[in-house]
Amino acid sequence: MVQTELPLEETEVKGKRKRGRPGRPPSAAKKPRKSPGDKGRLEAGARGASRGRANGHPQQNGEGDPVTLFEVVKLGKSAMQSVVDDWIESYKQDRDIALLDLINFFIQCSGCRGTVRIEMFRNMQNAEIIRKMTEEFDEDSGDYPLTMPGPQWKKFRSNFCEFIGVLIRQCQYSIIYDEYMMDTVISLLTGLSDSQVRAFRHTSTLAAMKLMTALVNVALNLSIHQDNTQRQYEAERNKMIGKRANERLELLLQKRKELQENQDEIENMMNSIFKGIFVHRYRDAIAEIRAVCIEEIGVWMKMYSDAFLNDSYLKYVGWTLHDRQGEVRLKCLKALQSLYTNRELFPKLELFTNRFKDRIVSMTLDKEYDVAVEAIRLVTLILHGSEEALSNEDCENVYHLVYSAHRPVAVAAGEFLHKKLFSRHDPQAEEALAKRRGRNSPNGNLIRMLVLFFLESELHEHAAYLVDSLWESSQELLKDWECMTELLLEEPVQGEEAMSDRQESALIELMVCTIRQAAEAHPPVGRGTGKRVLTAKERKTQIDDRNKLTEHFIIALPMLLSKYSADAEKVANLLQIPQYFDLEIYSTGRMEKHLDALLKQIKFVVEKHVESDVLEACSKTYSILCSEEYTIQNRVDIAHSQLIDEFVDRFNHSVEDLLQEGEEADDDDIYNVLSTLKRLTSFHNAHDLTKWDLFSNCYRLLRTGIEHGAMPEQIVVQALQCSHYSILWQLVKITEGSPSKYYNDYGDIIKETLSKTRQIDKIQCAKTLILSLQQLFNELVQEQGPNLDRTSAHVSGIKELARRFALTFGLDQIKTREAVATLHKDGIEFAFKYQNQKGQDYPPPNLAFLEVLSEFSSKLLRQDKKTVHSYLEKFLTEQMMERREDVWLPLISYRNSLVTGGEDDRMSVNSGSSSSKASSVRNKKGRPPLHKKRVEDESLEGSWLNRNENIHTPGTLQAPQLTSTVLRENTRQMGEQIQEHESEQGSEQDFLHNPQMQISWLGQQKLEDLNRKDRTGMNYMKGRTGVRHAVRGLMEDDAEPIFEDVMMSSRGQLEDMNEEFEDTMVIDLPPSRNRRERAELRPDFFDSAAIIEDDSGFGMPMF
Repeated sequence: MVQTELPLEETEVKGKRKRGRPGRPPSAAKKPRKSPGDKGRLEAGARGASRGRANGHPQQNGEGDPVTLFEVVKLGKSAMQSVVDDWIESYKQDRDIALLDLINFFIQCSGCRGTVRIEMFRNMQNAEIIRKMTEEFDEDSGDYPLTMPGPQWKKFRSNFCEFIGVLIRQCQYSIIYDEYMMDTVISLLTGLSDSQVRAFRHTSTLAAMKLMTALVNVALNLSIHQDNTQRQYEAERNKMIGKRANERLELLLQKRKELQENQDEIENMMNSIFKGIFVHRYRDAIAEIRAVCIEEIGVWMKMYSDAFLNDSYLKYVGWTLHDRQGEVRLKCLKALQSLYTNRELFPKLELFTNRFKDRIVSMTLDKEYDVAVEAIRLVTLILHGSEEALSNEDCENVYHLVYSAHRPVAVAAGEFLHKKLFSRHDPQAEEALAKRRGRNSPNGNLIRMLVLFFLESELHEHAAYLVDSLWESSQELLKDWECMTELLLEEPVQGEEAMSDRQESALIELMVCTIRQAAEAHPPVGRGTGKRVLTAKERKTQIDDRNKLTEHFIIALPMLLSKYSADAEKVANLLQIPQYFDLEIYSTGRMEKHLDALLKQIKFVVEKHVESDVLEACSKTYSILCSEEYTIQNRVDIAHSQLIDEFVDRFNHSVEDLLQEGEEADDDDIYNVLSTLKRLTSFHNAHDLTKWDLFSNCYRLLRTGIEHGAMPEQIVVQALQCSHYSILWQLVKITEGSPSKYYNDYGDIIKETLSKTRQIDKIQCAKTLILSLQQLFNELVQEQGPNLDRTSAHVSGIKELARRFALTFGLDQIKTREAVATLHKDGIEFAFKYQNQKGQDYPPPNLAFLEVLSEFSSKLLRQDKKTVHSYLEKFLTEQMMERREDVWLPLISYRNSLVTGGEDDRMSVNSGSSSSKASSVRNKKGRPPLHKKRVEDESLEGSWLNRNENIHTPGTLQAPQLTSTVLRENTRQMGEQIQEHESEQGSEQDFLHNPQMQISWLGQQKLEDLNRKDRTGMNYMKGRTGVRHAVRGLMEDDAEPIFEDVMMSSRGQLEDMNEEFEDTMVIDLPPSRNRRERAELRPDFFDSAAIIEDDSGFGMPMF
């Protein structure tokens, strides 16, 4: 074969890229190539060491620099192209040693400790080498580089894939055609992909798929070269005979032949990988392996669509849409999205769309939200490419998802809805039509369609969800408030239908929801996890939108209220709008006359309606407009007072009339009292009306009803409610006027209550104390925000209260041991309850609470501090432990409070007040010997560990007895020692060994530590039981059977499927020893449960 000699640096084929032609099967007359198996052995002896290797062993220089390919790629410090260029130079010098480096690279990337030596490479077949490497695996760990956690190993995966791509790119002009390197690599990867060891299968499959992707790119470049050469040849041949250059024609013919031979070589390599690895591994039992295969076949179909975008390859993606693992289904959808994005490819996807459209539409309801979102996006792309591809039923299945509580699903469905119903197909024509009709906006018809969609969905209480779903895709439409008010206020022009009353109500409801979304800039309640911090751009958009809606509705709202003042539902919705205003605009924009118009309309509404929703909306609007921070407060307050004066006067007269009439009162008298009382009660809820003394007349009504029993029930209810509000407002005044008098009057009662609760249940008392501190902390955060000033008086006040609470535990740490530990546990959980929305580099919002919690650290026993510190570390990441900024000082301070206390980790558990009985006994008896004291300490610590105590309330249910032999021995020893020192322990002895108590939280922590030590010891004693056990030790812990097919198909259906494989490209490689031996390794690693439902595609031809 004639090879094109080009420099290594040349990596791209010049000229315009295109998809090229489908590869044709290799010519029958072509000289047969040597098989990868024949190249799998070395025919020459060792020729010395290269690249830091000696007899196949990796070596390092004196400075410890990485010298193996695996180490270089793992560190990723060198540019990948220079690494590959170094390997190519090594290959040119000694290709056997260089290939040995490459083989060991794949072995080590799989996590194998073994190294392939030259004698093994020379004398063993690939199957034997792989079997030997299997024995070198560490059976105690199932992790390998591709599955190890941490940023270093994530980077390794990308470096690994990049290395393979650069290797083929740099070798594409010469080395890959030498019938040696590629045959050896493909043969090795094929053998590894058949291994039962997951690490080998996963790593080799990823390598093979990336190798295939690189080869597809080479094939595409060759196709472009062939097309260019053919055009040059035809152009030269069509010249006149006198101007035709025969030598150039011969060169072009020779080049075309050479390119065709190279194309055939590449096709053979791709066929070997596809049929030898892909068709087996896309059905692997491991989801990650299946996902790798599907992801890469999508890349091939997009990159070289003329060769791969056909039914022979698309069927694999279609079948895998039924995979039981969401990760694999997600890869299928994303692979298809990349294809449907290109509208030029739709003709080639037509048959696939018809076959699998129903499955794709059904995946919009997938139990995995990520899969459902991508399925909706794929359906949107199909709709964008061809509206006829989806039926009305298909579209309706997606429509209702705009009401989903999961926001990403709803937003994706909103984009579909926008594409289908609310996108303007001909903007210029629609704008011209709107101008002819005298409309300012061309969105009138689209808004009408939105109203109709909302009404037909029959989910009227979910208008906010519909608006939120469409917010990202249809903002221009949803923020067209001028068009909405135009439709509501103006009469329909010629060619337009008048909106019905139901449609007007729906439009007002939707309009109010759009105003709320624009002003608050966050999803409605039930969508999302809470308010997130807005970016600078989002904040600017929010301010602009709020100014825009305020300027518009300051003028439009009084007119809307005037038109719909008689409709309670519409008015109640419209009166929600002022709460989203920027009220400063009334003053800065000189719009006080519009404020007067609004107040006038609100007064009319109050006089017309007695419905509670309307009256509460009016009361709330007055409350917002009366805010003291705005200059309009005086104007609004005057109007409000005048309104209340009028209704109070009317109420007083009507009450007098009613009481005078007595039993002869008619319905008009009752209605007058009831209607005015309803209005005043609604206002009294949000406004302090005590100066009008409504309580007196309400009391008269209630007393009359009690004495005579003739008062209507509705009046009684309203009078009670109004009296209730009057009392509450009076209490507010009293509380605000003398906040400190209660401590002097009730301080002793509070102290006594604390003492009694501590006697009843120490642990519940401790939990109550920490809960009260948490509530104070939450209130402070709500007032000042998450960034608390730790030096402020408020924070110092909470810390001072915590210090006083700590003093209530006294000096006897044994009696309060469990209570204090439980308090610390609850405090730690509260501090780390929420994560910072900005990321893990920022402290949790409640982290400052640890500074309050540190006030209780002095009440912990020394050994308990260790336990609490260990519990704290469960919530910490490595980054948290290394941070030293000011915002992390509470954590640093709290950790220091748990690790300080002296050199000796032991502490006498008899520590207490100097006047305690135990101390008196010890003083009388004298100091015990040192060794006896140590035994006493250990026994009591173990006794506390094993005692049964409920961390909540001493209950009636008995906890199961502990069965650990270690604990039983300790319990027995502890019992003997405690009996020996019974006279020294006093009442603590009974508390420590109360048989009615259940195991404590501290005991659970100690048990976990002991169990971990036991498991570590048992694992350490395990010996290797042979190579077979070592292999099984690394297998996936899946519960499903291993040697079954993931496609859930019968034997006959599998045969049908295998027949369908024959319409793919044919491998032009003769059978080799290595390929024959592959069948002797292990059966395929298939799993019958890996792909779910709908196996209809396997019993009949798909296309």
